[in-house]
Amino acid sequence: MNSLRNRVNLIGNLGQDPETKALENGKKVTRFTMATSDDFKNPEGQKVKETTWHNIVAWNSLADIAGKYLRKGSQVAVEGRIVYRSYEDKKGVTKYITEIVLNELLFLKPAKEQEKVD
Repeated sequence: MNSLRNRVNLIGNLGQDPETKALENGKKVTRFTMATSDDFKNPEGQKVKETTWHNIVAWNSLADIAGKYLRKGSQVAVEGRIVYRSYEDKKGVTKYITEIVLNELLFLKPAKEQEKVD
């Protein structure tokens, strides 16, 4: 049962192009947002689509792959663990963040090509 602890599996679409940074210690990190959607019927019988946004973080070799191949709109399957952290902003207000730190990444569909207008 240890393998079931703090494991998250999601399928969704990127909400933005990934942002990759090289850190001073030589490690790389790539961050992006991902949307997952669920459909259900409300009490009136109408179909409702609910979208949830997730902050995704990839390190080192996964950071390289995500930064190189993913784009806004790409559909991916991710497996990782939930991490909660907090920080203090410039105004001294504590902010809380929930992130999914990737262990695995699977490409499902590429982002649709943008039409170029001349």
